[in-house]
Amino acid sequence: MRIIVNGDTREVATPVLAEVLAELGYAGAVVATAVNESFVPTGARARTILADGDRLEILAPMQGG
Repeated sequence: MRIIVNGDTREVATPVLAEVLAELGYAGAVVATAVNESFVPTGARARTILADGDRLEILAPMQGG
């Protein structure tokens, strides 16, 4: 399935958001996610199903001062 991740087109093997995050190397990482500009809480990722062409944004917290 082809989705857009942070502006780049990617092929992923699964439609389940939690599994896509693991496939992309974000398993266990503290990140915020949005699908088609709608925030997806951590607890909803395992039941969020992506469709071909969906836009996924993955944001990691940044440190600074």
